[in-house]
Amino acid sequence: MTYARRDSPLHAARAAVAAAYCLALATAAFVVQNPIVVAVIVAVTLAAGAAAGVLPELLRAGRLGLALGVLIALVNPFVVSEGLTVIARLDPLPLHDITFESVVYGLVLGLRAVAIVLACALGTLCVDPDEVLGLLRRRSLRSALTAALATRMVPVLRRDASRFADAQRCIPGGSTSRFAVVRAVAGGALDRAIDVAATLEVRGYGSGRGARGVAPPWSRHDLAFAASAVGLAVLVVALGETVDFDAYPTIEMTSGGSGLWALCAAFALVALAPFADRRGIAR
Repeated sequence: MTYARRDSPLHAARAAVAAAYCLALATAAFVVQNPIVVAVIVAVTLAAGAAAGVLPELLRAGRLGLALGVLIALVNPFVVSEGLTVIARLDPLPLHDITFESVVYGLVLGLRAVAIVLACALGTLCVDPDEVLGLLRRRSLRSALTAALATRMVPVLRRDASRFADAQRCIPGGSTSRFAVVRAVAGGALDRAIDVAATLEVRGYGSGRGARGVAPPWSRHDLAFAASAVGLAVLVVALGETVDFDAYPTIEMTSGGSGLWALCAAFALVALAPFADRRGIAR
């Protein structure tokens, strides 16, 4: 699952705006606990993936989220002892009773995990990592590239650590100090990464849109998705005040009546409206 430029409005938006849009979807799944709203977030994220042309890849990532959600749903009843409605007693085992409330809340937590994984996967598939690196580069010249390279040099670092440890053991009367080895390996890794980063910068690595310090003007897609992200944040606050869900000690959910469905419809409309304008999306 990697980024590939496609002809879609979300891919055409700048990285900061596209990332904010996906972050708004993930934040909504984090904040809202009502299962109806979380299910709407999952559906909206899948619809956004279909509109962006990444639905097959998003569904593959969703299988990982589904596995995580099932695991959470299965584990929660055994680790949470709250709830008043006992549905199973495990007297011979050193475990507490399983309650209906813990089972339901485990399912809700699993659904939220699926929504969060889908939103993060949408960001991975639709946000240009080179542009994200360019955003970080404006704050610190080589820090982002240096950190990325340092983490990719694990085999080299292991060989360095082995050589440093052997060198220490060869010192007459010296003892092997793990702290000294780690310090030497970390310093060498950063020095090597800085050199490689400087070499790549000289060769023009990441010199795409906006990398020369001149920010391109905001396009219609930038404005649309930025407004959508702000609108989603506002709707999440409204949903949090309108609907309520409590699993313990008993399940209580205020449906909010027609207001809940109106807010869910508004959430879907605000999230998917930027995909309607497909002008200027060609690669």
